[in-house]
Amino acid sequence: MSSTMSTLDVIKAIPHRFPFLLIDKVLEVHEGPNPPSRVGRKAVAVKNVTINEQFFQGHFPEYPVMPGVLVVEAMAQAGCMAFRRETDPEMNVLIASIKEARFRKPVVPGDTLRLTAEITKDRGQMVVLKCMAEVEGHVVAEAEMLASITLKKSHS
Repeated sequence: MSSTMSTLDVIKAIPHRFPFLLIDKVLEVHEGPNPPSRVGRKAVAVKNVTINEQFFQGHFPEYPVMPGVLVVEAMAQAGCMAFRRETDPEMNVLIASIKEARFRKPVVPGDTLRLTAEITKDRGQMVVLKCMAEVEGHVVAEAEMLASITLKKSHS
């Protein structure tokens, strides 16, 4: 298990920035049972949802709810942390498909999302992630995602 990652550590690890950096910290990353395969690698991250989020201005002013697509993106960013190893070259991890997405309860200001992502299949340039978002121990969203992995190209 690797140690906790702060917001600054997360910023160094993934390319997302405000307003699309949707994880505040990583609580833990577990290696899978058979390295170097990534199968079984798991990350647990946190997103603190506050009324100051930009999206609450229009979604919805009278009943602020975090858009489901952003909950999915937060789970995908946790998946990126499950995939990433410090020894890896710089890579892009992109959502290729989303299956079985379920939204069980609205996410509202004051909630703390606990995001879990586990790699269930590793095909080299594609991985399958089982993702879940919880608030206070209750599942609020879940999805299976396929992620596409490419090396970052230098811009020289």
